[in-house]
Amino acid sequence: MDIHRCRFVSYNPQAINALAFSHPASASISGRGVPNLRLAIGRANGDIEIWNPLRGAWFQESVLRGGKDRSIEGLTWTIDPCEDDPNSSLKVAGKLRLFSIGYSTVVTEWDVAQGRPLRHSSGNYGEIWCLAAQPRWVSTKNGKDGKLLPAAEGEDTSQHLAAGCADGSIVILSTADDDLKFVRLMRPSTKRARVLSVTFQNRNTIVAGYADSSIRLFDIRNGKMLRTISLGKGVSGGPKELLVWSVKCLPDGTIVSGDSAGEIKFWDAKNYSLTQRIHGHLADVLDVAVSADGETVISGGADQRTVVYRKKGGEKGQKKARWAELMHRRYHSHDVKTLAVYETRDISFVVSGGPDATPVVLPLREFGKEHHRKLSSLPQTPQMTSSSASRLVMSFWDREVSIWRVAPGPTSTQDNIDGQRHRLVAKVLVQGEENITSAMLSSDGKILVVATVSDIKMFTVRRRKGDEKGALRVQKIDIPKALSSEGARLVAISPDGRWLCIIRPNSDVYVARIDSETDKPQVLPHLAKLTRTTRRERHESHVHGTLGGYQRTIRSVVFSEDSKILATGDLSGSVDTWTLRTDTASIQNGHTKLKDQVSGSDDESDSDDEDVAIEGERWNLAVTESSVPQLQSGIILMSFRPQGSSKLLTNGDSSTGEGRLMILTSEHNLVEIDVRSGKLSEWTKHNPKAFLPADFLSVKDRAMGCLWDTFEGRERLWLYGTSWLWMFDLKQNFPPPEDSKSGKAAKRKREAHDDEDNDHKKPNTGAGDRVPRSKMDIHLGSKVRKIDGADASQGEWISLKQERPHVPGEDDEAYEYDEAFAAANEIALARIRRGEPTPEEKQTGTPKNQLAKSKPARRWWSTYKYRDILGIVPLINETNDGLEVAVVERPMWDVELPGRYVKDYE
Repeated sequence: MDIHRCRFVSYNPQAINALAFSHPASASISGRGVPNLRLAIGRANGDIEIWNPLRGAWFQESVLRGGKDRSIEGLTWTIDPCEDDPNSSLKVAGKLRLFSIGYSTVVTEWDVAQGRPLRHSSGNYGEIWCLAAQPRWVSTKNGKDGKLLPAAEGEDTSQHLAAGCADGSIVILSTADDDLKFVRLMRPSTKRARVLSVTFQNRNTIVAGYADSSIRLFDIRNGKMLRTISLGKGVSGGPKELLVWSVKCLPDGTIVSGDSAGEIKFWDAKNYSLTQRIHGHLADVLDVAVSADGETVISGGADQRTVVYRKKGGEKGQKKARWAELMHRRYHSHDVKTLAVYETRDISFVVSGGPDATPVVLPLREFGKEHHRKLSSLPQTPQMTSSSASRLVMSFWDREVSIWRVAPGPTSTQDNIDGQRHRLVAKVLVQGEENITSAMLSSDGKILVVATVSDIKMFTVRRRKGDEKGALRVQKIDIPKALSSEGARLVAISPDGRWLCIIRPNSDVYVARIDSETDKPQVLPHLAKLTRTTRRERHESHVHGTLGGYQRTIRSVVFSEDSKILATGDLSGSVDTWTLRTDTASIQNGHTKLKDQVSGSDDESDSDDEDVAIEGERWNLAVTESSVPQLQSGIILMSFRPQGSSKLLTNGDSSTGEGRLMILTSEHNLVEIDVRSGKLSEWTKHNPKAFLPADFLSVKDRAMGCLWDTFEGRERLWLYGTSWLWMFDLKQNFPPPEDSKSGKAAKRKREAHDDEDNDHKKPNTGAGDRVPRSKMDIHLGSKVRKIDGADASQGEWISLKQERPHVPGEDDEAYEYDEAFAAANEIALARIRRGEPTPEEKQTGTPKNQLAKSKPARRWWSTYKYRDILGIVPLINETNDGLEVAVVERPMWDVELPGRYVKDYE
């Protein structure tokens, strides 16, 4: 495979300004987090990324696009109260809602399912600098019988929002009745200092940090100011007034503040006196986070430090425990601007972010015992495509599209490789306010489609006459208003250039016909809406809220190579497929050309667009009797096997691979489906998830895209992620788990460890894996020796580890047992299908139809030599001697970051 390592694509990762988890941290919740837990990351260009922690795998599900001159400076989630179901005795889960601010007077609520703003709330007050959500209403127990008491008559159980403004006021907004309404405005009577941070001490009390060396407390029920806490003067030689950049509250009500003097201060919950101060930073403390049990505090600052504080027992004469700095490190190359914490019984982690655009996941309870982990700063859905025949590479970011031409590489070692191998041949600046959601370049390089959440634009791409440098001329094409007016989440052009697929923001699927027979291509005026298969919704507990239709958000859309099959995959693991068929009825009636008909008006109902035949062709569901089985996790990517690839050789069938759809899920399970039958293919039956290489299943960064290599009869699937590249040879079956070298090595490694070092069997707490005890900077022994009497030889070793009791059906131990049991069944069933002997039959020598004992070719190959991959796109090699690709890298060391506040901190 010929590889072009490219770094000319000017994609600039944006600074992280805000982080927020959809659910509050709670050490009382069992397991590894609620199923619909999400992390929202707000960036400086207005984008909001939605991440699923996914039991530590961290999968970027979707991106809510921002727009021109927009920035996300604060994020928070709320959960609507659950309601009674009128048709049953069950509770209806409340809606999870996401709100943001961005250096304006507006609070925006987002429609997470559609990826665009839902409503705004603004008023005659100052610029909003901070945002916080009221704690959820919790029912109390009756002291007599212990029963939960309902809400009092007239009591509001929804969550209010508190927004701190630049004029010193705090605005209270109500989220009741699925709305966002103004409640009251609270302002101190003193000078108007900026409100830099705000939090809730309880449901009725707000704590706000100001820019005038003060912390103020308010009662939201009447708007009365309860207390003003003074922090004193600033450091000598600096500003007189301290900036209180962050305030948080511990479960017991203790107030924790971080200020511009680099100090963490603890304030008593009752008399608001200063109980302790710790100088943990060399510059401003920008954010503070606290653990669910109130035993750990973590801070981030402008000196790039992340500092962890723990409470230690009080000494003799001290009534209360004291706080002490446990450790500090520099995980970021710039300021640590924002922090977010989530905890349950089994997971505990904190996510940090800043101008270096890289989210860092740190263990909280196991800090120092587990590795940290850096998530990618690049989009996990590649924002680039290629026209392999024209050797064009297209990329987009914000409102800009760039097209590059990549020259062929040297054909021999004697060829001169000097000179530039790439050239920028076209650039398109999209008018409007919204950032681009999707863009697609046709396979022949003649059509470019660009979409935002409110508009779709189409362009022709042609080479300029007489231009020796190969510059391209880009011209806009007029398209029907019914197609462009509602925008799109995703767009795709079929390989033959005849069909355009549009995924609306609400995940409705439409197709349009492109007429390229004329000199200037045009889109026929009518759209055909494709019906998605109805799926049964997965159960969601009313306690944890619901994301509504977000799970049905389409993340991947792909055409087959012959452009006759279309497939979409969503976050719930559902796959919908359609096939293109000739509609004889419309041909007989003379409706072979729809472009001569009158375009449908804007007020046409969706039913008018369904089941439409365009030029005598109609898209129908590929499987009518039974739908494609729903997978257990979300779809990352999909790709049809190229034409000419044969089925699994062990099956003895040499039919073409067209119609077989390869799918990769967020759990890195590789599944192939026969679209025409709606069933798993023979390859998947012979190679279940348990047979995939253990090293591939343990890759932490999720895959981003795939390529096929079918040169000289090969059937190689190339998958790539942010920092890795993996090849699978699909002509060969994967070896059983116990036969793979990695499995044997892992087994020997497990046997070599003592019992005290078997921690790797347990899952991590949400960040990286456990640090070997020999490499820990700070650690305590895990065993003590108990000796009774003078004879030391009779001592007993006692483990200090506190094992949590096993709760079947509630925690991950039960889940892992069920998963292991299912994997064992998959392995046994796959052996029967392959005709291989079981391990017991191998020991007893029972004859079976075994595979040839000749040394097999390499089944897979991987590399981690690439860093920060933005995307990999195929190119056609003129010599036709194999696959040629352009690997586009965008390492962070090539990105220009803003100047640091603290430079000489060492």
